[in-house]
Parts: sequence; structure tokens; C-alpha cells
Amino acid sequence: MGTDTGADTRAEKGTETAAGAKADRDAAAELRGLVVPAAETAARIVRGVPAGLLDAPTPCPQWDVRALINHLIFWTGRGQTAARKQPPQPGAEEGYDFTRDGDWADRYAEQALATAEAWRDEAAWEGVTSLSGDPQGGMPAVRIGGMLFSECVLHGWDLAVATGQDPALPDRLVRASYEQVASIAEMGRRYGAFGEQVEVDASAPLLDRLLGLSGRDPRWRP
Repeated sequence: MGTDTGADTRAEKGTETAAGAKADRDAAAELRGLVVPAAETAARIVRGVPAGLLDAPTPCPQWDVRALINHLIFWTGRGQTAARKQPPQPGAEEGYDFTRDGDWADRYAEQALATAEAWRDEAAWEGVTSLSGDPQGGMPAVRIGGMLFSECVLHGWDLAVATGQDPALPDRLVRASYEQVASIAEMGRRYGAFGEQVEVDASAPLLDRLLGLSGRDPRWRP
């Protein structure tokens, strides 16, 4: 009597799909409660950046402090409309130097918290959305929400160490970010979001392992 291998394969795929959907729901439920603390942490660090260090290097080789702040302000704004499944609002284009405006730190803090509040809505994590507003370039909303969350944590650390601040990242943010980065690390490397993994001892603090996984050297200093 023959075995229906096609049915077995379909059943396995169905089980994997269901498990993946549950994992996404669980991740969204956790991150909804962490997006505001992550934004507050990043805002604190940005507000602590001295204007005299805007040209200082960061752990991200392609960006100095100024460029990294501009990156955060621009894409955090896109994150707010992505949460609402809306196209980006008209405004400055990517590459605009927000630090030319005297209120750049307050602007980031206000935008980061507004975006975090938008992602507290359960509906923000459902379906597909896009940071660019291009419906053809959409991704699962849970992935984009996770990316925006981890950007607050990772780029917060980048700016803190680049400007001599204590990152003081809460343990719960580090743990959740580690789980997010671990789930997308290989894809992130393919698309240039992360550098090559930096080897870190398995017994090292979780923050160091998160940094290494995301392509950062935990010992980096300017």
C-alpha cells in the first residue's frame, strides 16, 4: 500500500505555518509592551548627544553620529505611518540633515514616542505594511515592528558609546532585541542591515552577544 508523501508534506508545512503564526503573535504581544520603553531609552540617549560630537565616528562604519541621528529621525517617522498602514507623510527626503535644525533631539524624542504609541495598537502588528509606502515592497508588519524596536536598542547603544554615555539598556529590552535579531540575522546580513557576526564568548553578557550577532564589536570605542 503506497504512502501519500504529498499529504505528509502538506501537513508538515501546515504545522510549520501554524507554529510560525503563533510565534509572530507571541512576539507582537511582547513587543507591544516594550516599544515605548525602547523609544524612551533611545530618546534619552539622543538627548544626551553633545552637539560638538556630531562628527564623531560610531560603531556603524558608514555613519558618523550626525548621519546616525538623521537615519533615526527619518525612519522613525516612516515607522509611524507604517504602523497605520498609510503612505509616508510629505516631508524631508532621506539624506536631509535634521541636525541643522536646533530642535533635532526634541524632534527625535517626540517622533520616537509617537511612533511607539502607534505600535502599541494590536492592529499595527497584523497583515503587511511598508516603510516606503510601496505596496509591492511590503513585509509582514510583525517584522517591521520588530526591526523598529531593535533599532532603538542597537542604535541607542551605538550613539551612547560613540558619545561617551552609559547606554543603561534595560535587561528586558536587550533580551527581546536578542530574540528579534536572532530570528532575522541571516536575512539582515543579506540585505546589509547587519555586518558579519562578531564572535563573542557564549558565557558573555547577553548584551555583548546581541551586539556580536548584529555585527558589532562589544568592545568598540571611538
